[in-house]
Amino acid sequence: MSHWRRVRLGDVCELNPRRPPLTRPDDQPTSFLPMAAIAEAGRGIQRMIERPFAEVRKGYTFVDEGDVLFARITPCMQNGKHAIARGLLDGIAFASTEFHVLRPRSEAVIAEWVHSFLLMPDVLSAAESVLTGAVGQQRVPEAFLADLVLPLPPLAEQRRTVAWLTGQLAVVERARGAAAERVAAAMRLSIAASASAFRESSSWPTEPLRSLCREDGQYGLSLPSSRDASAGVPMLRMGNVQDGRIDWGDLKYLSAEPALLEKYDLRDGDLVFNRTNSAELVGKTAVFHGTRRAVFASYLIRFRLDRQRANAEFVSSYINSRLGRAFIERRMARAVGQVNISASSMHEMPIPAPPISAQDHVVRGLQVVRRKATEAVAGAEKELTAIEALPAAILREAFDVVS
Repeated sequence: MSHWRRVRLGDVCELNPRRPPLTRPDDQPTSFLPMAAIAEAGRGIQRMIERPFAEVRKGYTFVDEGDVLFARITPCMQNGKHAIARGLLDGIAFASTEFHVLRPRSEAVIAEWVHSFLLMPDVLSAAESVLTGAVGQQRVPEAFLADLVLPLPPLAEQRRTVAWLTGQLAVVERARGAAAERVAAAMRLSIAASASAFRESSSWPTEPLRSLCREDGQYGLSLPSSRDASAGVPMLRMGNVQDGRIDWGDLKYLSAEPALLEKYDLRDGDLVFNRTNSAELVGKTAVFHGTRRAVFASYLIRFRLDRQRANAEFVSSYINSRLGRAFIERRMARAVGQVNISASSMHEMPIPAPPISAQDHVVRGLQVVRRKATEAVAGAEKELTAIEALPAAILREAFDVVS
């Protein structure tokens, strides 16, 4: 548009302004904004933190009410951890030093216009192209922001466009929340089905897991492995046990003596159980179906069932159910940052043991629900992906007015 100008961002914003002199009691509550306090995708401050002034007055970045925060470190920058500082105690805050601070000059530009522009995918891509520093600790230099060319309409038009943007993005956010809930609801289908299937288990006889196994649980291998597929036999690790199934992505491979590998071979129908790491991961179980050869790593335990007495999918589903999880959580040994459950503890786990025909019936029902749940999750995730692409399109429409 003819009345839009192009200006250097540094000409209409003060970048990383100095902290003014402050007279403030040491115990005065003061707003504090670590990186974790800022939501991704430009959704603003997700939680305001208060700290005594004495704790934050040194070693942090000073922020004034209305300043724009731009995360300068990767991957926070690419993830959109950018916000306008609003609702600060006494109008000031201290923030992580990993933010650049932009203070708009009110006679030229409003904070919402700068913030919206900095969320543009093209801006974030350009910022990524100038990162400096070591991999994993790369940062956007201040000069990039200072020299960034900002399309600038009159203030009245900035306010009108920002109001339109705010309305459009609010609609998208509501749709995103609804789609995310549909994804979560679809994921809960399998859990609900398992809970329903095993609700009757109180009327079934139970057997300790050991009595349903042909041999004691076997701990996996602890040997160096490689991502090179030519290095040997695929070795399943805890990350390969997902949602009651084996995920064949992100494999590592192992080369060792054939006699050693044979001891750790997985056979069709074996249970693969994750015994250690975090409380969320411990207990995840899947059935190995022998379409290819594989061995298993030390964080896993193999349980080899007696097929005449136990349907492997039935037992795996029970271990993954809320009832199975409850037993595991009672028996877990806890250490700093990690939990663990032993094979001997799992051997004592009471497993419902109705006739094989009843187990087969339960498994068939669960498989139908899981297929439907998988389809529902895929559909909801596709919808969510489409919705999450809308903010970028809306921002481009707002700013793509001058060539």
